[in-house]
Amino acid sequence: MDHAVFVPAEAVQRNEASEKAISGRPVTIPAVAGPLVDARYVLPLKWADDAGLADLAHYLAEVVTWLPVTVVDGSAEELFVAHRRALPEAVEHVRPEPWPGANRKVAGVMTGVRRAAEERIVVADDDVHHTRRTLERIAGLLGQVEVVRPQNYYLQLPWQARWDFGRTLLNRALGGDWPGTLGVRRSTLLAAGGYDGDVLFENLELVRTVRAVGGREVVSLAVLVGRVPPTVPHFLGQRVRQAYDDFAQPGRLLAELSLLPLLGWSVRHPARLAAEALAVCGLAEIGRRRAGGARVFPAGTVLWTPLWVLERSVCVWAAVVLRVRGGVSYAGS
Repeated sequence: MDHAVFVPAEAVQRNEASEKAISGRPVTIPAVAGPLVDARYVLPLKWADDAGLADLAHYLAEVVTWLPVTVVDGSAEELFVAHRRALPEAVEHVRPEPWPGANRKVAGVMTGVRRAAEERIVVADDDVHHTRRTLERIAGLLGQVEVVRPQNYYLQLPWQARWDFGRTLLNRALGGDWPGTLGVRRSTLLAAGGYDGDVLFENLELVRTVRAVGGREVVSLAVLVGRVPPTVPHFLGQRVRQAYDDFAQPGRLLAELSLLPLLGWSVRHPARLAAEALAVCGLAEIGRRRAGGARVFPAGTVLWTPLWVLERSVCVWAAVVLRVRGGVSYAGS
């Protein structure tokens, strides 16, 4: 059963009742004043180099003044030691505990969740940059529901960030993007026995697990959390891998597989292609404007959306080929 609840910007700003859940119960968004209470920040980490270590240490030095922070570090020993030296002393820095499954990020998340004494857990990737306000909003929502899905935007806008905004804006128009950070209630996730580590799309698996045991999800389009854009090599390496995630969403997979035949049907008709591009841009503009998104998504990013659609129309077929051949490479496995 779908327990997702969409929270408009006005509800967050005014701390009023949001849209109702499937059960009919309202989800309220209380204001949070003073220090964050009963909340912890969990960051799973596994690095092959330390290019971003200084920035991460600086960021966490601020976060740890707002709430306790646990970094679960699966990096090689020499990097682990360097991380311990660089990170603020107040940050808990530990190795991941054993957890079944090939996706070691899940082991990192579950280690942090199991070690925590706090009920409200904010899980975030290493490129995500929360503000105190976004953490307050997520903590407030976790007082009412069991899992919170905020929305990401890029803090800088190199070309690869503008390109990737096409995915973000279309997802926002169609329901909500999948960010690199979630909020979850510890007791609910532990009561479910944790979540499966043999998946590629681990955030989706965590949310589905919480929903499967009766938890409610808030997709908060107005909680906009910044993240650092990927480097060009990393971005290029993600193209097929991200398309491969669609195997976890069969309806979306079928829709994206239809894109390339549709483009082939239209290629000899410029007017048809122009109409399709205009429709895609129009849908992206809806996503850009939803829940105050225009504050962080510049208008020009909409024009990059047809390029992302073209990319996905090809990469999703490449993902099918990889699936037939045994799978896609991810983090060395």
